[in-house]
Amino acid sequence: MPELPEVETIRRSLAPHLEGRRIIAARFVSPLAADRCPETLASRLEGAKILRVDRLGKHLLIRLDYGTLDIHLRMTGKLLWNATPGPYARAVIELDHGRVVFDDIRQFGRMRWYPPGIDPPNLGPDALGLEFAAFEARLRGRRGRLKPLLLDQEVIAGLGNIYVDEALFRARIHPMCLVARLGRTRLLRLHQAIADVLAEALAAGGSSISDYVDARGEPGGFQLRHQVYGRTHTPCPQCGVPVRRIVVAQRGTHFCPRCQRR
Repeated sequence: MPELPEVETIRRSLAPHLEGRRIIAARFVSPLAADRCPETLASRLEGAKILRVDRLGKHLLIRLDYGTLDIHLRMTGKLLWNATPGPYARAVIELDHGRVVFDDIRQFGRMRWYPPGIDPPNLGPDALGLEFAAFEARLRGRRGRLKPLLLDQEVIAGLGNIYVDEALFRARIHPMCLVARLGRTRLLRLHQAIADVLAEALAAGGSSISDYVDARGEPGGFQLRHQVYGRTHTPCPQCGVPVRRIVVAQRGTHFCPRCQRR
């Protein structure tokens, strides 16, 4: 699933083309892409002017002169600028100059319209630029294990499997650590690790593990710098012990058993 760095990269590559343009028509090849309401969504979008392109967590928010188009790419969704629709094109948004093609092999991605002043519900603060005081407040008093909490979009929006594994490794914290046992020093270390890994991933254009590309169809490069994610049995870059893989919250989870002791 595209996570915060991937969606932000897409936002940055789309915004210059979309902002100030007007939507001429929206065509939904698959009703699933329009949350099973293709006619209603198409009518809301037709004639709308795009004011700006924002992001909250993993959601791309296209601000219109009336309302917001929320695009959640989920597992395999892509947004391609001025592309020719292919066999997996699920929606095409025609503008007064150019088009956006929504491509999605597995058809889990969704587009929804929200009225003015309303954003996607049940999302915590965005992980990018989150100050330590707010980060600490989101975690203090929580029960359970750390990794599932960091993956919970209602707690902090934007983190996913890749960047949680990478940040926990940098912070030297075990993914199954009890949140209640985290002192201020380790919380500070984790907060900094999250900020660093997101910034570096953004600079590299995100991670292309399977389907992800930006709006130009270009893959990211941060997968070449992963230290633990997807590197099961390879030597830890810090200590040389083989990276382990376990399942946490139904997600494959990668960590170093020496550097990240419980």
